[in-house]
Amino acid sequence: MPEQHSYGLLKGKKGIVFGPLDESSIGWSIAQSAYREGAELAISNVAVALRVGRVRELAALCGDAPVIACDASSTEELDAGFKELVATMGRVDFIVHSIGMSQNIRKGMPYDGVNYDWYLKTLDVSAISLHRIVSAALENDAINDGGSIVAMSYIASQRNFSEYRDMGDAKALLESIVRNYGARLAPRGIRINTVSQSPTWTRAGSGIDNFDKMYEFADLVAPLGNASADECGDYVVTLLSDLTKKVTMQNLFHDGGFSAVGITLPMLELLHQGLADADMVEKAGLSDRVARLQRAAE
Repeated sequence: MPEQHSYGLLKGKKGIVFGPLDESSIGWSIAQSAYREGAELAISNVAVALRVGRVRELAALCGDAPVIACDASSTEELDAGFKELVATMGRVDFIVHSIGMSQNIRKGMPYDGVNYDWYLKTLDVSAISLHRIVSAALENDAINDGGSIVAMSYIASQRNFSEYRDMGDAKALLESIVRNYGARLAPRGIRINTVSQSPTWTRAGSGIDNFDKMYEFADLVAPLGNASADECGDYVVTLLSDLTKKVTMQNLFHDGGFSAVGITLPMLELLHQGLADADMVEKAGLSDRVARLQRAAE
């Protein structure tokens, strides 16, 4: 991350970031932004990630942050992890959930032909883990009143992006958990939100079929272009700070305006030109539909 000015938004605050693996992870950028803004951090991931990833390098970059090995899909490991966190740092002021995984996507399984054991694992790791994290934090009295919880989502929770497959279902569940827990956390002034980020070149994202096309399409449609991981880190910092005390139970789009756009004139012209190319239309599987449009226009 390039050198940036610090506004001290998280000075005096403590937090834990779940899920960063390497410098391509959004959680990595969030951790660095939070540290730059003055936060004292702990970093957590599963034990295997500590061996194959660069988690300890991130911890060193964030003031020698304690690293807590913890599987967020395990109630027992989360209980032990939060006990370790409280013993090491005391209560925290924020929690970041940046966790997602789909074996169905990794193995190229179509949505209508998923392996259901993997499907359940997708939901458990990518969504239910947030419920487990919040529950374990409360059970261990690990988060302060007035704290903030942020989880990373994607617009495929609400719209169909065919190659996102069962991860779209997981993000929908994730956002539902945020709404359900939000009302229950409110008496303590704790807010909880999701951030729907632009397509981002992470290790998980790059495993999605045709991700490069999804990325390019979003970048062309979004008026401001795609938001980078570093820009996402800066945005999330505002949600962890005291500047957003009344923002809760929201899915907040950080996508350069993509979510608010129908179609732009340049994209419409590009589509029109493409439809005039019979080979391209056939390759895209749209021959029958284009033929129907042509007959209707006659």
